[in-house]
Amino acid sequence: MTQPISRRQSLRRLGAGTALAAAPLLAQAQGGKTMRIVVPFPPGGSTDLLARRIGEKLSVALGHTVIVENRAGAGGTVGADYVAKSAPDGMTLLMGVTGSNAIAQALYPKLPYDVLRDFAPVSMVVSSPLVVTVNPAVKADTIAGFIALAKARPGSISYGSAGNGTSMHLTGEMFKQATRTSMVHIPYRGSAGMLQDLMGGQIEATFGDLLVVMPQLEAGKLRALAVTSKQRHPMLPKVPTLAESGYPGFEALSWQGLFAPAATPPDLVARISAEVNKAVRTPEIADFFAARGFLIEGTTPAAFKSLIEADVKKWSAIVKVSGAKAD
Repeated sequence: MTQPISRRQSLRRLGAGTALAAAPLLAQAQGGKTMRIVVPFPPGGSTDLLARRIGEKLSVALGHTVIVENRAGAGGTVGADYVAKSAPDGMTLLMGVTGSNAIAQALYPKLPYDVLRDFAPVSMVVSSPLVVTVNPAVKADTIAGFIALAKARPGSISYGSAGNGTSMHLTGEMFKQATRTSMVHIPYRGSAGMLQDLMGGQIEATFGDLLVVMPQLEAGKLRALAVTSKQRHPMLPKVPTLAESGYPGFEALSWQGLFAPAATPPDLVARISAEVNKAVRTPEIADFFAARGFLIEGTTPAAFKSLIEADVKKWSAIVKVSGAKAD
């Protein structure tokens, strides 16, 4: 990890015009304390990697030690709850995801936190669309062909997900509602078994994370029919979006972003957000995650809050209509 720089060095880097304004914020973030970024999943995943890369940059920018703390469990809600109840001093942050900080609000009736009330959004850091992916034996080369097939064979086509209540599952339900098709959801305990059965032909389709399905797409073991973002993905430039395929407004993103406890001072949240947004645009971070299929974001706290509000509304409606349950 990069060694912390001194407060004087940090202020010098900010420049004479902003040093005085930043001094109170830096004073809050130091005093011999250590900033923690809580990752609500085990070490080694993309959320963990992202938190560690961002932490290194924040350590330099803010002048204090930043550590990553893994608090896994219950689909990310254990770690999220911990941060929601932490001191609002900018020293404990959450690298939250769509599940823990949007979908969970509708999925868990006894969720111990409120995703809108108990957090101060800092920045959406990266996002990624899901990919409508089928086994090559499926007799459909386009998304229009797949929808026609599903309508011709209602209830006979199955799609897999990494589990009940995941973004894969709920995007499938959203797809069914938008296209007025009937498909059977098959939940798995993670993506490995799902991919094995998809390639083996036991299930026909999935709404998969790009990072998960890309190796099989490149190897020709699976076929991509559409992506769920509003724009085509740079790694799949020939694959259309669902929005351009006759379903305008269709968007389902898997995102990761930084959160602080709700009562964290807005000026401190803005300061951290500015540094996070600088960090994700450095070549070493931008190139690393772009190569893995992530879209680099870096938003303002206000923009991130608006996105979460829209996501909560959208996913709540999907859960209500579909009757989706968490594992």
